[in-house]
Amino acid sequence: MAPFGTEDRATAAGEPAGPPHGGRRKVARYAVPATVVGVAAATIGIVPALASSGDPDLPAISAQQLIEKIAASDVQQFSGTVRVNTDLGLPDLGGLAGGLGGGAAGGGDGSSADPSAKVTELATGSHTLRVAADGPDRQKVSVLEDAAEYSLIHHGKDVWGYDSKSNEVFHTTADDAGRSAPGKDKPGKDGHGKDGHGKGERGAENFTGTPKDFAEQALKAAGPTTSVTVDGTAQVAGRDAYKLVIKPKQSGTTVGAISIAVDAGTGVPLKFTLTPKSGGAAVVDVGFTQVSFAKPAASTFDFTPPKGAKVTEGGDRAHQDKGDGPLKGGLPEHLLPTPGGEPGRGPDGLKVIGEGWSAIAAFDTGAKGGVPSGSEVGGDLGGFLDSLGDKVSGKFGKGTVFSTRLVNALITDDGKVYVGAVTKDALVEAADAGK
Repeated sequence: MAPFGTEDRATAAGEPAGPPHGGRRKVARYAVPATVVGVAAATIGIVPALASSGDPDLPAISAQQLIEKIAASDVQQFSGTVRVNTDLGLPDLGGLAGGLGGGAAGGGDGSSADPSAKVTELATGSHTLRVAADGPDRQKVSVLEDAAEYSLIHHGKDVWGYDSKSNEVFHTTADDAGRSAPGKDKPGKDGHGKDGHGKGERGAENFTGTPKDFAEQALKAAGPTTSVTVDGTAQVAGRDAYKLVIKPKQSGTTVGAISIAVDAGTGVPLKFTLTPKSGGAAVVDVGFTQVSFAKPAASTFDFTPPKGAKVTEGGDRAHQDKGDGPLKGGLPEHLLPTPGGEPGRGPDGLKVIGEGWSAIAAFDTGAKGGVPSGSEVGGDLGGFLDSLGDKVSGKFGKGTVFSTRLVNALITDDGKVYVGAVTKDALVEAADAGK
């Protein structure tokens, strides 16, 4: 784990904090293990934050102290309501919604209750979640929909997904979903887990749907290319909080800033907001609208498949193998790119170009001919491709850049892929340099 940035102008302003997760090991489960806190002490300033007029009047705190507070937080019981808003700038999928998002990640014949597919839907639009946790073995996340509800329940060894709209149930076990064996999830030398790449830390059974899931990834990313400051106080879900602000120091990234509202009393992240450098609405905004740290009723985590429901057992699915499925990190990875990437994961031959927030992941698909145009594909898919892609050229040859408000990807006509939270120009430069 790289040290945090040296800029800590702890000023004032901020957002409230949020409830904890159902984590079993407080330091290992947060992305701020003790070793990181120690390094941070030497690299983050200790100028205290002061409250602005109208904000909660809280004791002064430095970024270093606030990070330590998050790391020391051991709240394991909570319940509440979370609002998730994601605006990647994608066009309306229209008729593609079912084809691209429906079914399990492993294929179109999977269960609609498979969490691999369902949780990924949080990457688009606005969603309201009901969340609850009671220790490391009982968590529940319910996605509220029009006249329907999807629930992901972890109770002991069992992990259940239930889609009330289709009356389908997906069942697997905590071990199948990626849960670590005892003693295997302690932070490695880089703070990412035993093997240094996050494997074995958390699986689907520990996805809480709260700002903490997002905050821990952002804190992992903080390094020499990052400025970490405290920017005041505020209230979230009726609780006083400090606001921790993470900003890239590099120029080539599309990330503007990340704000994490940290509960002043518990150290739990209550709100997470990621804004793009281009301005406008937040790309990701996740926050509690209501929260309680009281012990949830035991019945909250009980689940029995309803009569007549189709039950799919997921233990033998390929994407569950060894805990390497889409939820292996507890969060759909495309929602929050990790600066610098993790070279140990991804397609064979993947390499990371650059560092920090300007890092670009590159690999060769081996496919020739480039991305077909919309007219070649036709239909809804053709229109979708045209709405995303821009033809570009350079020393590398020709290719197509697919863009969102945060992540851009260049696919060259000779089958190479360059992707990152960087500008289109940065992708073209990387492709040219790789020639």
